[in-house]
Amino acid sequence: MARKTSPEEIIAALAQINYPGYASDIVALGIVEEVTPTASDGYAVMLRHPGDREEILREIASRIHQRLAHDLGVAKVEFKLHKIEPELGEKTGRVRLEGTQWVVAVASGKGGVGKSTVAANLAVALGRLGYKVGLLDADIYGPSVPMMFGTGAERPRSAGGQSFYPIDKYGIKLISIGFFLNDQAPVIWRGPMVMSAVRQFLKDTLWGTQDFLVVDLPPGTGDAQLTLAQLVALDGVVIVTTPQDVALADASRAVRMFRQVHCPLLGVVENMSYFVCPECGEQEELFGHGGGEKMARAEAMDVLARLPVFGEIRETGDNGMPITLALPNHPASQAFLELARQVTEAMPDRQVSA
Repeated sequence: MARKTSPEEIIAALAQINYPGYASDIVALGIVEEVTPTASDGYAVMLRHPGDREEILREIASRIHQRLAHDLGVAKVEFKLHKIEPELGEKTGRVRLEGTQWVVAVASGKGGVGKSTVAANLAVALGRLGYKVGLLDADIYGPSVPMMFGTGAERPRSAGGQSFYPIDKYGIKLISIGFFLNDQAPVIWRGPMVMSAVRQFLKDTLWGTQDFLVVDLPPGTGDAQLTLAQLVALDGVVIVTTPQDVALADASRAVRMFRQVHCPLLGVVENMSYFVCPECGEQEELFGHGGGEKMARAEAMDVLARLPVFGEIRETGDNGMPITLALPNHPASQAFLELARQVTEAMPDRQVSA
């Protein structure tokens, strides 16, 4: 005989079902919109359908039926579908960020691949091309923007209530958790606090009117990435990797995560691709060859840039001025400018100030 279950038990059971191929569950990802009791101790489950991957929904429905009917003994399980077109903005929970034409995220599967360096120099390069640019440092546990832009002890000004003005440095509007911390203070936060910080940086920062907001995401596929993907309409994601196999494997996981949450991918940046000997000019591929191209082919993406190893990139960042500004004629600066041009060409048409 089927036993009577409460809606709370149903939700708890559904929270044990992960989205196919992903580590987060279907409740946390918002795939389950509503659970309602029906006659004869049954339940109707409303599923949010944000895309056209019917096979994924069929697999989710099968797992739900197994969990509720077989494991919990629910007499009858019904499914309802709320199909959502990604263009519909507020119905998906994603909206255009007011005053910003395009939002571009810079992500990586693992740390240590130079993601923050790419994000900072991409923001500066877009500025050099004539665009108005903001840079949001969403790497809550390891913020790099304060050091790379040499902001020192400067703090964002309050605009009353919870709102604040970003710091303006080198013509780029900046916000980072590092601006609110004492030197060397660690961030010891659980996931909900990280999500709240990203949400506040997006919504409570008075960005004004700008063409681009570049978001420097933390490595991996965690709370900050999901919060960004769920809150705003992303116009593109740049994946940063290095040629080593371990970095490529992690980068591929990041690619698949963004695909599963329906965010457009612009392409791959292979950082630290090679080293140019200052004496003889020979190129040496310290970390392997062709890894970025191989991953891009496997994931049906473009390679946007292959960035060499230059000591000047590290030195200028450590000294508080990204190389694209500090040494504008340097080969690395030219590579970042070309990356910025490719990003602008991939953006959907909107009115811009450049």
